[in-house]
Amino acid sequence: MTDVFVDRSLEEIRFWSRIMKEHSLFLKLGFNCEDTKLIEEANRFYSIFEEIESQALAFSSDVDPQRIYDFNQIVHNAVSYIWAFKRKVLGLIIRCKIGGNNFPLLVDHVSREAAYFRNRLEQLNTGNLDPLPDAVINENVFFLRIMADHAKFINHLLDPSERKLVDQAREFSHDFDQLLFQAQDLDSMRPQSQTKPLLNQFVDQNRVSVRQLRDFKKTARDLIEECKIKSIIPPLLADHVFREASHFLEILDAFEVSLTHVKLL
Repeated sequence: MTDVFVDRSLEEIRFWSRIMKEHSLFLKLGFNCEDTKLIEEANRFYSIFEEIESQALAFSSDVDPQRIYDFNQIVHNAVSYIWAFKRKVLGLIIRCKIGGNNFPLLVDHVSREAAYFRNRLEQLNTGNLDPLPDAVINENVFFLRIMADHAKFINHLLDPSERKLVDQAREFSHDFDQLLFQAQDLDSMRPQSQTKPLLNQFVDQNRVSVRQLRDFKKTARDLIEECKIKSIIPPLLADHVFREASHFLEILDAFEVSLTHVKLL
C-alpha cells in the first residue's frame, strides 16, 4: 500500500529539483565570463540538484515515510540556499554590480519558484496542505504569474523578425496578466468568493488558456529544436517552460476532479 505523503513528496521533488537544476544552468549562461565566483556557485547548485533529482528517482513508493520526511528536510535546506543565491544575484543586477544577460524579472521569477518549492516541502512535512478552496486560488495566483512571465520572456528572446510569433507571445502575456488580475480579485474576496460555481468557472476558464499556451510553447520548442525559427532561446529553456505549463495544466485537471467530489456553498 502506497503512502500519499511519500508519493506527493517524491512527485514534487522529482519535478522541482530538475527545474532548480536547470535554473542554475540558465543563470550561469547569463553571467559575464569574469563573474567566476557566481559561475562556480551556479555550477555547485547544478550538481546539488542533479544529485537530489537522482536520489528522488531512486526511491520507490513503498519507502519508509520517515526517510522521505528526512529527505524533504535535506531538500528544503538546499532550496533555501538556492533561493538566497538567486536573491543575491537579483540584488547585484539591480544595483548594476554585475552585467550579463539575465533579466531582473527572470531572476525574480526563478526565486519565486524556489520559494514555492520550499513552501511546499514545509507543507508536506508539517501536514498543513491548503484546503481545496484555498489551494485552487493560491495555485492559480502563483502559476498564472509564472505563465505571464514566460510569455514575456519568449517575446523578448525571439528574433524581432519572427513577427507572427512575437505577436502571439505578446497576446499571451496580456491574456495571462488579465487572468492573474482576476485571480487576485478572487483572492481578495475570500472566503465569500470560494463557492463551488465560482471556483469551477475559475478553473475551467484557466484550463482553456493554459492549454492554449502549453500548445504554443510545444510548437515553439519543436521549431527551435528543428532550427526553423530565429531566436536566442536555448532548446532546453523552450522545453523547460513547456514542462511548467504542462505541470500547471495537471494541477488544474486535478482541481476539476476534486471540485466535482467536494461540497462547497
